[in-house]
Amino acid sequence: MHVEFALQRDRQNMGRRYVEVFRCKRQDYYNAVAAEVNYEGIYDTDYVENPAPAPSGSKRFDDKDQMEFTEILKMRGLPFSVKKPEIIEFFKEYEVVKDRIHIACRPDGKATGEAFVEFTSADEARRAMSKDKMTIGSRYVELFPSTRDEARRAESRSRQ
Repeated sequence: MHVEFALQRDRQNMGRRYVEVFRCKRQDYYNAVAAEVNYEGIYDTDYVENPAPAPSGSKRFDDKDQMEFTEILKMRGLPFSVKKPEIIEFFKEYEVVKDRIHIACRPDGKATGEAFVEFTSADEARRAMSKDKMTIGSRYVELFPSTRDEARRAESRSRQ
């Protein structure tokens, strides 16, 4: 019953932040907790099957470093009022395809806080990742490598 109640909170806001809630296996939960605790240096992961790798050095392991790049980046955490010119300004040091910026909206037309931005090349998108966790307005923005298919799906959801 508690799980179903929690799942109803998917894609809602917690304070001013957008959150996604989804099911996972119990072992995934244990692995995540163990990795976090191990990162903090409190325990080790001897009691967990297949523990997640401990972060190397002082920097937390980041899956973004391991992802394959296309020329498209997904932006998450945007102010709901963001417009294309603000995104262009955010990436002013990089070569953005200005007519290939899509701000994702729900079917009712309200912004989701996500956008997809196409760059002139995969290398340019990789360079633009240096803007990850920088701010637009008072919101810090997360950047993720994306694909044309993911951008197309978000765009089609906006039109429904």
